[in-house]
Amino acid sequence: MTLKDTYNRPVSNLRVSLTPKCNLSCIYCHREGEKSPTEPLSAAEIAEVLRVAAGFGIRSVKFTGGEPTLRPDLIEIIKSVPAGMESSITTNGTLLAGLAADLKQAGLRRVNVSIDSLDPATYRKITGTDRLLDVLEGIDAAIASGLTPVKLNMVVLKGINDHEIDDFLAYVRGNRDLVLQLIELMNFNDCDYHGDLNGLEDSLASRSKQIITRRMHHRKKYCLDGAEVEVVRPLHNTEFCAFCNRLRLTSDGKLKPCLLRTDNHVDIRGKSGKELEDLFIEAVHRRQPFYT
Repeated sequence: MTLKDTYNRPVSNLRVSLTPKCNLSCIYCHREGEKSPTEPLSAAEIAEVLRVAAGFGIRSVKFTGGEPTLRPDLIEIIKSVPAGMESSITTNGTLLAGLAADLKQAGLRRVNVSIDSLDPATYRKITGTDRLLDVLEGIDAAIASGLTPVKLNMVVLKGINDHEIDDFLAYVRGNRDLVLQLIELMNFNDCDYHGDLNGLEDSLASRSKQIITRRMHHRKKYCLDGAEVEVVRPLHNTEFCAFCNRLRLTSDGKLKPCLLRTDNHVDIRGKSGKELEDLFIEAVHRRQPFYT
């Protein structure tokens, strides 16, 4: 059974926040929209959510945070992913070097690494830490372990790192195991670094040998000179909403039907079996495009 909302959008992807905790202090972080979260779900509770999700035809799960590698039971959680469901994580990469091989062995398919600068001083300004070398080592370890393609998530910050896009293109160029994702800043926390990505996309399009439109959010993938680049634009983007196939789960057990809303969550903590299945259906029923 595949779940579809009232706008006939199928749900095939689940994004699970494992913890609100993080070991960085990024200036733009919106913490997946979580406000004053309570205790995170246990590994057993997450396993039950994944079991029910698989029964509804959800084919992929992405684990996020906070920083998911801070969960001491992360390997156990990865091992609980049902057969046939692809798993990935989004991580800041600071702890990835020591975990990559074990994550791969546990069944993880690939990783996204959040890295907003290749310059140590700028990285420190954005994250409040000097962990850039740890992140770069984590990327190398992920590639060596086969957690590929490794997608590098760069949030474009006006006046902070927007001059580094060509440096990132050079970093991924010629490496089929790396994909660059340029992400529009979601300015939910009065972070004054939001930039318009229209000009950037026009520039990428003019330089690309091939442009591929992905099913997810109808986002574009630009192939230029041995580099693959995707642009993620959630704000004021009707296509992002029209082609959304994702349901989200907060760390403390609330199904989140929409990335951009906080008023329609469905609390599933402590639920299992048929009761949990009914709540999944309710959450999907509450989905509606934020931008139309």
